Amino acid sequence: MKSGDRLIVLGYTKINDSAIVLHALTQGRGRRSFIVSAGKNLSLLQPLSIVEAEISENPKSSLARASRFYALRPLVSLRTDPRKNAMALFMGEVLYRSVKDGMGDEDMFAWCEKSIATLEEIESDFANYHLLFLLGLASQMGFAPSLEDIAPFAGKRLRDAGAMLSLPFADALIYPLSGDRRSELCDIFLRYLAHHSESALDIRSLAVFKELFR
Repeated sequence: MKSGDRLIVLGYTKINDSAIVLHALTQGRGRRSFIVSAGKNLSLLQPLSIVEAEISENPKSSLARASRFYALRPLVSLRTDPRKNAMALFMGEVLYRSVKDGMGDEDMFAWCEKSIATLEEIESDFANYHLLFLLGLASQMGFAPSLEDIAPFAGKRLRDAGAMLSLPFADALIYPLSGDRRSELCDIFLRYLAHHSESALDIRSLAVFKELFR
């Protein structure tokens, strides 16, 4: 049985020179993994790519096969702007490590798709965007953060955390933060997300990402 499906790429694991396991958030079936032939497909399967693929289910395996990829939205600035590219890698890795197989619904897919499109379209003043993404993801996963919830994790950054929670989106984007304060807030929100999702969020891209946004 074959059907088209919309996917948001979270990452992939190389099996051998000819195949990978693609990890993706699907529009209708939550997070899933797929066997994919390597090669020219890899150029379309960067983190946060939004693609349509032909899905072939295998009744003998939990892994379906995905093929015939088509990019649904060009992400020019996410691929060419080093800071946006680093942010996209960070966001993709957070999704990969926090959203488990089978988790996610159409609402989460739509929210992720909108989050990616917004980052693509913002031309400047996006250094705080990942902080709002982390808070939004927490809400999508069912534990919408309040200042009271964040307080045990926030320490001396409670005021900054409160600003991220309470300010309108446009104002939160330009809320003045030094590089160190922004990094501390990122760690706070990651600890909050890890605690409530019961996931070990060891984000490998975090160190490089923080350095770019100092």
